[in-house]
Amino acid sequence: MQTDPEVVHVLLIGGRTGVGKSTVGWEVSRRLQEAGFAHCYVEGDTLDQIFPAPPGDPLREQISEANLRALWANYAALGQRFLVYTNSAAVISADWMTRAIGGDVRFTGILLTAADAVAEQRLAAREIGSGLAWHAERGRRFARWIEAQAGDWVHRVPTDDRSVREIAAEIIALAGWLANPKREQAETRRPG
Repeated sequence: MQTDPEVVHVLLIGGRTGVGKSTVGWEVSRRLQEAGFAHCYVEGDTLDQIFPAPPGDPLREQISEANLRALWANYAALGQRFLVYTNSAAVISADWMTRAIGGDVRFTGILLTAADAVAEQRLAAREIGSGLAWHAERGRRFARWIEAQAGDWVHRVPTDDRSVREIAAEIIALAGWLANPKREQAETRRPG
């Protein structure tokens, strides 16, 4: 892929709890590594893990932005220009991420989707404590909300009855990062 060395490309992978964001994100990163494609991977949930949490969403966003700015400065110093980022609300995070990364940032948005029953089955496999019902209900509400918030530049990628390998391959193709260098990234856009 031929790119402008001043442009940063960010692959945003979002979706409800239990849709497979982290699993798919790691698979995307592994496939890029196998192809020798330089990139970095950030699990967005780690950017605001603090207790007690700052009160209100603006302060949580500010700590995420500050932490990504610090991480990205280190990655950029090593020449990185491609970032895979997973977080439930990733596809609506372009504004603060642009501020954190700075410069010319191009996003490819991926919203992973799953039927309620599928997401809840996945949650049941990992939530062994008392939080399953809470996570399931929150996931149902969040799925409706994020769908309404995600712009038309965001690709919807279903995960029901699909392998992680298949989903990751589709996402990499949508991003165009391993495409023929002569092809343009038609699917990569600036949100807005």
